[in-house]
Amino acid sequence: MGVDTLIASRGEHSLISEVQHGLHTDPDDHDKALRDIVAHARKTPFAGILGSDDSTVELAALAARELGLPHNPPEAARLSRRKDLARARLALADCPVPQHCLVDLDKPLQRQARALPWPCVLKPLNLSASRGVIRVDDNRQFLAACERLRPILAEQDDPFLRSNILVERYIDGIEVAYEGFLHRGRLTTLTIFDKPDPMTGPFFEETIYVTPSQLDREVQARIEENVARACAAYGLSTGPVHAELRVDERDAWILEVASRTIGGDCSRVLDQGSDFNLEELVISLAIGEPLAKRPSQKPRGVMMLPIREGGVLRRVEGIEAARKVPHIERVDIIVRDGQQLVPLPEGNQYPGYLFASAETVDQVTEALRAACDKLRFVMAPMLKIEGMPQGH
Repeated sequence: MGVDTLIASRGEHSLISEVQHGLHTDPDDHDKALRDIVAHARKTPFAGILGSDDSTVELAALAARELGLPHNPPEAARLSRRKDLARARLALADCPVPQHCLVDLDKPLQRQARALPWPCVLKPLNLSASRGVIRVDDNRQFLAACERLRPILAEQDDPFLRSNILVERYIDGIEVAYEGFLHRGRLTTLTIFDKPDPMTGPFFEETIYVTPSQLDREVQARIEENVARACAAYGLSTGPVHAELRVDERDAWILEVASRTIGGDCSRVLDQGSDFNLEELVISLAIGEPLAKRPSQKPRGVMMLPIREGGVLRRVEGIEAARKVPHIERVDIIVRDGQQLVPLPEGNQYPGYLFASAETVDQVTEALRAACDKLRFVMAPMLKIEGMPQGH
């Protein structure tokens, strides 16, 4: 694209040259990071600024605003990564969101549980990849889930995020993912992903995404309309949009709207050689020159490989057999031997991805499931020494 890049990160001692020779700052310290970015821009002006994940979208918006570059309002970017603030804003704008409330783990839980709708879903306020998300069906399960969440939330620096969780009514419907982008406030849809595996809990592990959606056109239009309403409620105006929704007979309910692309390596599912690349589109939006290219509607899909058993990975068997399954395009194992794997709800990663394309969505789904069945993750138990934190 003829665009030079500068990576801003903590990675002063990284073995990756682009990171080592980039701009070194602390992305969590917005004041300092903003000063560092602006100072560098005075020497070498930027054409655009991108946050690479949920934790940096607000900083990117602050820096882009300071330098007069395409950006979302920083407050809008902040809303997109705080579930409690997002739900409150969407409810005020009369967008369809599940009934919800906050629960303070430092206050008596029995009293707070009295008004909860069963079943309901407990969620940390700012974690991703379904980490800490738990469905509960009654008071007993609610109390147990709260205790299970305490050590997960203990990692948070903010006392409010350590003690408060979002609780929302469970919606018994199908779940979909939306991928699109904004330019000058106008939302354009790239695709809607169906999730053929049931997402009923108690934990909500992502597995298969397939596109194009097989939902009725009327339902898809409702999804697009509700995502557009949510973006307007946040104040988002530019850049990528990734949303998660639950669809039942009443509406398409907003679960999440993020000002970023689909997470992890899943975006590879939309790549089509030189015809379309999601990262190229995102960069073009960041510099204010959006590309006209769009992904084709050929059936394709991705599967995020689940972690069935926790422990230390010894090896992955069956990779070649998985690659030979008809319609499978790629098998990407991103973990290495000796790495610890932690299942949900404590974990926050996937060990790899499967990609497939075919003539029909059903063929794509069947291929992904067949390839997954070929894989075997050989694990060793994780030994914990008394008095030593887990992982050491």
